[in-house]
Amino acid sequence: MAARSLLLGLIVVLGCFSETCLATISFSSLQRTLVVTASHPQRLLKAGEDKITVTWGLNQTFPTGTDSAYKTIKVQLCYAPISQVDRAWRKTEDHLSKDKTCQFKVVKRPYTTTNQTSEWTIERDVPAATYFVRAYALDAEDKEVAYGQNTDAKKTTNLFEIQAITGRHASLDIASVCFSAFSIVALMGFFFAEKRKGRKAQQ
Repeated sequence: MAARSLLLGLIVVLGCFSETCLATISFSSLQRTLVVTASHPQRLLKAGEDKITVTWGLNQTFPTGTDSAYKTIKVQLCYAPISQVDRAWRKTEDHLSKDKTCQFKVVKRPYTTTNQTSEWTIERDVPAATYFVRAYALDAEDKEVAYGQNTDAKKTTNLFEIQAITGRHASLDIASVCFSAFSIVALMGFFFAEKRKGRKAQQ
Protein backbone atom coordinates (compact mmCIF):
# COMPACT_ATOMS: atom_id res chain seq x y z
CA MET A 1 0.00 0.00 0.00
CA ALA A 2 2.82 2.35 0.93
CA ALA A 3 4.63 1.51 -2.30
CA ARG A 4 1.49 2.28 -4.30
CA SER A 5 1.07 5.66 -2.59
CA LEU A 6 4.72 6.45 -3.24
CA LEU A 7 4.31 5.55 -6.91
CA LEU A 8 1.22 7.75 -7.27
CA GLY A 9 3.02 10.63 -5.59
CA LEU A 10 5.97 10.21 -7.97
CA ILE A 11 3.62 10.28 -10.98
CA VAL A 12 2.00 13.52 -9.75
CA VAL A 13 5.40 15.16 -9.20
CA LEU A 14 6.64 14.11 -12.63
CA GLY A 15 3.40 15.34 -14.22
CA CYS A 16 3.77 18.76 -12.63
CA PHE A 17 7.43 18.89 -13.66
CA SER A 18 6.62 18.03 -17.27
CA GLU A 19 3.90 20.71 -17.40
CA THR A 20 6.39 23.27 -16.12
CA CYS A 21 9.00 22.24 -18.68
CA LEU A 22 6.48 22.30 -21.51
CA ALA A 23 4.83 25.54 -20.40
CA THR A 24 4.07 27.71 -23.40
CA ILE A 25 4.70 31.42 -23.59
CA SER A 26 1.60 33.50 -24.26
CA PHE A 27 1.75 36.63 -26.38
CA SER A 28 -0.56 38.45 -23.97
CA SER A 29 2.03 38.02 -21.20
CA LEU A 30 4.72 39.94 -23.11
CA GLN A 31 5.39 43.64 -22.60
CA ARG A 32 5.53 45.88 -25.65
CA THR A 33 8.88 47.49 -24.86
CA LEU A 34 10.36 47.74 -28.36
CA VAL A 35 9.77 50.51 -30.88
CA VAL A 36 9.71 49.11 -34.42
CA THR A 37 9.43 50.93 -37.75
CA ALA A 38 9.34 49.55 -41.27
CA SER A 39 9.99 51.81 -44.25
CA HIS A 40 9.57 50.90 -47.91
CA PRO A 41 9.32 52.70 -51.27
CA GLN A 42 5.57 52.25 -51.69
CA ARG A 43 2.56 50.51 -50.12
CA LEU A 44 2.49 47.73 -52.73
CA LEU A 45 5.76 45.78 -52.77
CA LYS A 46 6.96 43.02 -55.09
CA ALA A 47 8.39 39.75 -53.78
CA GLY A 48 11.93 39.06 -54.95
CA GLU A 49 12.50 42.72 -55.88
CA ASP A 50 11.57 45.34 -53.31
CA LYS A 51 13.22 45.93 -49.94
CA ILE A 52 12.02 46.83 -46.45
CA THR A 53 14.16 48.77 -44.00
CA VAL A 54 13.39 47.78 -40.40
CA THR A 55 14.56 49.74 -37.37
CA TRP A 56 14.11 48.65 -33.75
CA GLY A 57 15.17 49.71 -30.28
CA LEU A 58 14.05 49.92 -26.66
CA ASN A 59 11.26 52.36 -25.84
CA GLN A 60 13.12 54.88 -23.69
CA THR A 61 10.06 55.59 -21.53
CA PHE A 62 10.65 52.28 -19.73
CA PRO A 63 12.88 52.31 -16.62
CA THR A 64 16.55 51.39 -16.72
CA GLY A 65 17.10 47.65 -16.55
CA THR A 66 13.92 46.74 -18.43
CA ASP A 67 16.06 45.10 -21.10
CA SER A 68 18.43 43.29 -18.73
CA ALA A 69 17.26 39.86 -19.93
CA TYR A 70 17.33 40.72 -23.64
CA LYS A 71 20.00 38.77 -25.50
CA THR A 72 18.70 38.51 -29.05
CA ILE A 73 16.27 40.28 -31.34
CA LYS A 74 14.18 38.29 -33.82
CA VAL A 75 12.37 40.30 -36.50
CA GLN A 76 9.58 38.66 -38.50
CA LEU A 77 7.15 39.44 -41.30
CA CYS A 78 3.58 38.87 -40.09
CA TYR A 79 0.16 38.50 -41.66
CA ALA A 80 -2.33 41.29 -41.03
CA PRO A 81 -5.85 40.25 -39.90
CA ILE A 82 -7.32 40.94 -43.34
CA SER A 83 -5.06 38.25 -44.81
CA GLN A 84 -5.88 35.71 -42.10
CA VAL A 85 -9.62 35.47 -42.72
CA ASP A 86 -10.64 31.86 -43.56
CA ARG A 87 -6.99 30.80 -43.54
CA ALA A 88 -6.38 28.52 -40.56
CA TRP A 89 -2.73 28.10 -41.52
CA ARG A 90 -2.21 31.81 -40.73
CA LYS A 91 -4.31 31.88 -37.55
CA THR A 92 -3.29 33.98 -34.56
CA GLU A 93 -2.97 32.08 -31.25
CA ASP A 94 -2.09 33.53 -27.85
CA HIS A 95 0.29 30.62 -27.21
CA LEU A 96 3.33 31.48 -29.30
CA SER A 97 4.16 27.83 -29.95
CA LYS A 98 0.87 27.57 -31.87
CA ASP A 99 0.76 31.07 -33.34
CA LYS A 100 0.98 31.26 -37.14
CA THR A 101 0.83 35.04 -37.54
CA CYS A 102 4.54 35.57 -38.17
CA GLN A 103 6.01 32.98 -40.54
CA PHE A 104 8.88 34.76 -42.31
CA LYS A 105 12.24 35.58 -40.75
CA VAL A 106 13.58 39.04 -41.55
CA VAL A 107 16.67 39.08 -39.34
CA LYS A 108 17.98 37.74 -36.03
CA ARG A 109 20.75 39.63 -34.20
CA PRO A 110 22.30 40.02 -30.75
CA TYR A 111 20.51 42.72 -28.75
CA THR A 112 22.20 46.08 -28.24
CA THR A 113 21.09 49.07 -26.21
CA THR A 114 21.28 51.31 -29.28
CA ASN A 115 18.80 51.30 -32.15
CA GLN A 116 19.54 48.89 -34.98
CA THR A 117 18.55 48.86 -38.64
CA SER A 118 18.38 46.06 -41.20
CA GLU A 119 17.51 46.15 -44.89
CA TRP A 120 15.69 43.05 -46.09
CA THR A 121 14.89 42.02 -49.65
CA ILE A 122 11.48 40.36 -49.73
CA GLU A 123 12.00 36.68 -50.46
CA ARG A 124 10.62 35.23 -53.68
CA ASP A 125 8.41 32.68 -51.91
CA VAL A 126 6.47 35.24 -49.83
CA PRO A 127 2.79 34.93 -50.83
CA ALA A 128 0.56 37.83 -51.80
CA ALA A 129 -0.98 39.31 -48.65
CA THR A 130 -1.09 42.32 -46.33
CA TYR A 131 1.65 42.39 -43.70
CA PHE A 132 3.24 44.16 -40.75
CA VAL A 133 6.60 43.70 -39.00
CA ARG A 134 7.10 42.43 -35.44
CA ALA A 135 10.27 42.10 -33.35
CA TYR A 136 10.68 39.78 -30.37
CA ALA A 137 13.27 40.18 -27.64
CA LEU A 138 14.65 36.77 -26.62
CA ASP A 139 16.41 35.82 -23.39
CA ALA A 140 19.48 33.61 -22.90
CA GLU A 141 17.32 30.51 -23.46
CA ASP A 142 16.02 31.90 -26.76
CA LYS A 143 12.53 32.45 -25.32
CA GLU A 144 10.36 35.48 -26.06
CA VAL A 145 10.28 38.00 -23.21
CA ALA A 146 9.08 41.19 -24.94
CA TYR A 147 8.03 42.50 -28.34
CA GLY A 148 7.38 45.49 -30.56
CA GLN A 149 5.69 45.99 -33.92
CA ASN A 150 5.23 48.70 -36.52
CA THR A 151 1.44 48.66 -36.16
CA ASP A 152 -1.10 49.26 -33.42
CA ALA A 153 -2.50 46.62 -31.06
CA LYS A 154 -5.39 45.84 -33.42
CA LYS A 155 -2.96 45.58 -36.37
CA THR A 156 -4.74 48.09 -38.59
CA THR A 157 -2.14 50.85 -39.16
CA ASN A 158 1.11 51.05 -41.16
CA LEU A 159 0.29 47.87 -43.07
CA PHE A 160 1.73 47.12 -46.50
CA GLU A 161 0.88 44.74 -49.31
CA ILE A 162 3.25 42.31 -51.02
CA GLN A 163 2.60 41.11 -54.54
CA ALA A 164 3.74 37.55 -55.16
CA ILE A 165 5.76 36.55 -58.20
CA THR A 166 3.42 35.59 -61.05
CA GLY A 167 4.17 34.01 -64.41
CA ARG A 168 7.53 32.65 -65.49
CA HIS A 169 10.87 34.40 -65.41
CA ALA A 170 12.40 35.35 -68.79
CA SER A 171 15.52 33.28 -68.13
CA LEU A 172 13.36 30.21 -67.48
CA ASP A 173 11.57 30.73 -70.79
CA ILE A 174 14.89 30.99 -72.65
CA ALA A 175 16.24 27.86 -70.96
CA SER A 176 13.02 26.02 -71.79
CA VAL A 177 13.24 26.97 -75.49
CA CYS A 178 16.91 25.97 -75.69
CA PHE A 179 16.22 22.62 -74.04
CA SER A 180 13.28 21.94 -76.37
CA ALA A 181 15.39 22.79 -79.44
CA PHE A 182 18.20 20.54 -78.21
CA SER A 183 15.71 17.70 -77.62
CA ILE A 184 14.33 18.01 -81.18
CA VAL A 185 17.84 18.03 -82.71
CA ALA A 186 18.86 15.03 -80.61
CA LEU A 187 15.71 13.14 -81.60
CA MET A 188 16.27 13.87 -85.28
CA GLY A 189 19.90 12.78 -85.00
CA PHE A 190 18.84 9.54 -83.34
CA PHE A 191 16.20 8.94 -86.04
CA PHE A 192 18.65 9.42 -88.93
CA ALA A 193 21.30 7.28 -87.21
CA GLU A 194 18.81 4.42 -86.80
CA LYS A 195 17.63 4.81 -90.39
CA ARG A 196 21.21 4.66 -91.62
CA LYS A 197 21.89 1.52 -89.58
CA GLY A 198 18.78 -0.07 -91.10
CA ARG A 199 19.98 0.63 -94.63
CA LYS A 200 23.40 -0.86 -93.90
CA ALA A 201 21.77 -3.95 -92.45
CA GLN A 202 19.65 -4.41 -95.58
CA GLN A 203 22.72 -4.11 -97.80
